[in-house]
Amino acid sequence: MSEPVLSVEDLSVRIAGLHILQGVSFTVAPTGVTVLLGRNGVGKTTTLRAIVGLTPRNGEVRGAIRMGAQSLLARPTHRLVRGGLGYVPEDRCVFTGLTVAENLRLAERRGTTPAYDKVFALFPELDRRGRQRAGSLSGGQQQMLAIGRVLLNDNRLLLVDEPTKGLAPKVVTEVAEVLERVAESVPVLLVEQNLAVVRRLARDAVVLAAGKVAWAGDAQELLLETGLTKSLLGVGSAEVHS
Repeated sequence: MSEPVLSVEDLSVRIAGLHILQGVSFTVAPTGVTVLLGRNGVGKTTTLRAIVGLTPRNGEVRGAIRMGAQSLLARPTHRLVRGGLGYVPEDRCVFTGLTVAENLRLAERRGTTPAYDKVFALFPELDRRGRQRAGSLSGGQQQMLAIGRVLLNDNRLLLVDEPTKGLAPKVVTEVAEVLERVAESVPVLLVEQNLAVVRRLARDAVVLAAGKVAWAGDAQELLLETGLTKSLLGVGSAEVHS
C-alpha cells in the first residue's frame, strides 16, 4: 500500500477558548481526491487552515501533521507553499483591486517557471480577461482565478475549501471537471458540501462531527448508506442521489 501524502494525527485546535478540533486523525492518499465532510461548524475549514499554518494568532494547535516525512506544524505558511502545499481558501480571497493577470503574477514562485499554458488550457476565460479587475468578475470566474493561481506552480498536495459554494449549476460542473482533471496528477484534500460533486470526484472520505472524526472510508460506500449520510451530514436520500 502506498504511503499517504499527508498524515494528520491527534490534531487539536483551540481558538479563543473554543476547543474546535479534538484529536482528529486521518490520512490523505497519494493519488485522487479525499473529501472532508461534515455539518456546518464542525471544523472542516479549521482543519485545512491548521494544515497550511493559518490558525489565528489567538489559537493553539497540538498534534502532528506530516506531508511525507516532513512535519508541517510550526512552519510558516510561505515555506509550506514553496514546499508544494497548494491552498484554495473558502470564499476565493482574490485581490479584487488587481487585474486577473496581476493576481496570477503574485502567485508565481521564485525560481520556477509558472505553468500559464496549463492554467489557460483549463480556464481560457482567465486568458481573455487578463486586464479585467478581479473584483468585477462573477463568482464563478473568481473561483476559477483562485484555483488557477495555485495551479501555476507544481504541488505535492492541494487543499481546496468549498470550491462550488454559491455557484450556478453550470459553473459547479465546470469547476468539478477541472478538479477531476487536476486530481489525475496531484492529490487533493477537498472540503465540499455538494454531494453530487463528492460522488463524481472523491475516492476516500473523512467525516467530522463535534470536532472529531466520526467516520472514514470509501466515499462511494458512504454515499450509498443513506441512513449514515442522514445522521452524519443531515441530508436525505434525495439529496445524496440528486
